[in-house]
Amino acid sequence: MTFTRRKFLKTKGAVLTLPFLPSIAGAVEDRAGTGGVHDKVGKPSKKLVIMYVPNGLVRRCFFPGEEMADLPGFVGGFNADKTKSELRKKNKPGIYPLELTSTMQPLAEHIKDISLVTGLDRTFKNGQDVHAQGASCYLTSLSPEQAQAAGIKHPNGRSLDQVIGDHVGYTTAFNSLEISCNGFKAGKESIYFNNISWYGPDKIAPSIKDPEKLYERLFLADGYRRHVTDVTDLVLADAKSLSKKLGRRDRETLGEFMAMIRDIEVRIEKLQKLVSAADITIPKNELLPRGEYIRLQADLMLLALQMGITNVCTFMVGPERWDASLLYEGVFPDPVQHHNMTHNQKGEGYKSVQKIDIFHMEQYAYILSRMKAIKDADGTSLLDNSIVTYGAGLGDGATHQYYDLPLIVAGRAQGQIKQGRFIQSASGTLNSNMWLTIANLMGLEIEQFADSSGVISDLWT
Repeated sequence: MTFTRRKFLKTKGAVLTLPFLPSIAGAVEDRAGTGGVHDKVGKPSKKLVIMYVPNGLVRRCFFPGEEMADLPGFVGGFNADKTKSELRKKNKPGIYPLELTSTMQPLAEHIKDISLVTGLDRTFKNGQDVHAQGASCYLTSLSPEQAQAAGIKHPNGRSLDQVIGDHVGYTTAFNSLEISCNGFKAGKESIYFNNISWYGPDKIAPSIKDPEKLYERLFLADGYRRHVTDVTDLVLADAKSLSKKLGRRDRETLGEFMAMIRDIEVRIEKLQKLVSAADITIPKNELLPRGEYIRLQADLMLLALQMGITNVCTFMVGPERWDASLLYEGVFPDPVQHHNMTHNQKGEGYKSVQKIDIFHMEQYAYILSRMKAIKDADGTSLLDNSIVTYGAGLGDGATHQYYDLPLIVAGRAQGQIKQGRFIQSASGTLNSNMWLTIANLMGLEIEQFADSSGVISDLWT
């Protein structure tokens, strides 16, 4: 009898995927005649999470050594080249100790688990809006020459997550999982502003922005909440038949797992009540508290990773440019428009934009904390076995620059990444080089991704 790493249990149309329980696995091995209960488990699979934030960041508050730099004025389109040379004179390629800038302060408790990588450029694309390129070209990196040769109007090829999902997704229910925290019901921009994952040219890999729909997709059942008690009973009964009695740690794991699922259900219901009670004519979801919404989507993503439903996720915090108000609870008393704010950084304006940058960084820190707390079968954490990136498609929202893109890499990829460092890449290093590096770290034996020219070897141990 073979025991797979995840056990699927069904009842009345509901499906639940268990976290790994060593005592159940041991009981199965004992039944198979191995001569005793063993805790032998396979090596956990590697996970990849790519987190994307819109509209760039306040550069001077994010990049080391630039806190007192001149405040940028608005630069329309792709005219940021005029700011490039002066900024790049200060760049000194190398590896330095990681010192957190003011925007990165929420990551203080994770400083040994992250690295900051700067100096990465995205190849300029003709014929597409700067914000649309920021999102839609972020994970494709297809050069204009490559696009022309392939007859592609806009260079949106097959994105990194899909390429990696092809390789590592065969053991999971979904090759990849695309999640969005864009709460707007009505479209305000084209899909190019609102998507980072592509099956191929103009073939969108649609993200899920409704927590309830994401929940139902993960558990493959429309009426899951009506049956969760039955599933729980079946889980316990099955565990008893296999092992007589779960070990203490397994009982704790199962209890925490079920508590997390029930907590998510309560939070979904709370969000639904907020939507139904909102007395506004604009799309109702947009005024939902951003932090609560983002963390709910994040917890659903972490459940999918923990339970082996997928190993590859993209997590888009918000859409590019959409000029509509959002409620950043605990930051501003009233909803604000992030995109418009990024264009007004002069004087004290940058401080308000930075508050949103810090808010987004807090959500990243939340994800890392949760991943540290989730233990895999061999006792390592989910973060130990993962690569979790945080970045944007624009270097600064005021200048619309497509060079010096901000990027943080968290997790150790099972000991392959040395963390706690500031890696200043040589100016002009293509961001596709980072995507190639991540693909290699995830197990793909490829020598090029899109327009890459090599790997970021400094990231490896």
